[in-house]
Amino acid sequence: MALTGTQIDLFEASMPRLKAIAYRLLCSASDAEDAVQDTFLRWQSADVDRIEVPEAWLTKVLTNLCLNQLTSARARRETYVGQWLPEPLLAGDPMLGPAETVEQRESVSFAVLALMERLSPNERVVYVLREAFGYPHRRIAEILDITETSGQQILHRAKKHIADGRTRTEIDEAAARRIVDEFLTAATSGRTEPLVRLLTADAVAIGDGGGKVPARTRPFEGAVAVAKFMRSLFTPNQAARNLLGGTAEIHVSYANGLPALVVTVDGRVIGVMCLEITTDGIAAFRNQANPDKLERATRQWAATDHGEPALRIN
Repeated sequence: MALTGTQIDLFEASMPRLKAIAYRLLCSASDAEDAVQDTFLRWQSADVDRIEVPEAWLTKVLTNLCLNQLTSARARRETYVGQWLPEPLLAGDPMLGPAETVEQRESVSFAVLALMERLSPNERVVYVLREAFGYPHRRIAEILDITETSGQQILHRAKKHIADGRTRTEIDEAAARRIVDEFLTAATSGRTEPLVRLLTADAVAIGDGGGKVPARTRPFEGAVAVAKFMRSLFTPNQAARNLLGGTAEIHVSYANGLPALVVTVDGRVIGVMCLEITTDGIAAFRNQANPDKLERATRQWAATDHGEPALRIN
């Protein structure tokens, strides 16, 4: 059935929200785009004139598509090579969605997206729709075909799972930038001690190479181990030059709402390292280096003005 211009406009107006929901559920921009496209195909074939609340209908269709993908994604991750991390979204990417509240900002952070891997598919949907998009329990219940009471219980469990793995607090942007600058100075000093002082005692460093680029299969844990790794990572050597294939430029930016180091070689993004910064210091480094997950970041990087790099590694 051919859609009218008004019906197409209605769907296009919903696309930013649908994409932001799908990204939070699937942690992949490309998978989110596919889910939204599949939602459009179902919208195109539906009797749209009989749909009373188009936003609710579209959200329910999208959610069911994402639930199906989540089931298969869990199976794929069981055979994933090394550590798995989400696909990063650089600052300004519309797929990041709303960021007015702490809950909205946290729902798209690498830290919380990684923690959401602990949740069941239904827990993930309820958490995202309620915390990030403020859907009422009644609407969530209709989307998942459950009772409101069940939805509230699911949300309670989901928030507990997230809280059990996250006891951090936000710090303001200016303070975070100062810590990032201090980190770069310490990391290039050739000494471990200045780095240790910037880290929390339980700091971790995780890298996702996806089997495409070298990355440690287990995280570095503890301030000393992480500091030694960071010192070696930012110390120029021939092995690093061979691996990078050119001069690496490191820019201080933001990804998924967190301070990040964006590493480029000849304009191509080869790494996005998100820093989880707390009032106690840097708690985590999560580095996405899998080239399959950096294609969108590279396209966005090429289309924006990012100024001079904070550091070059020759």
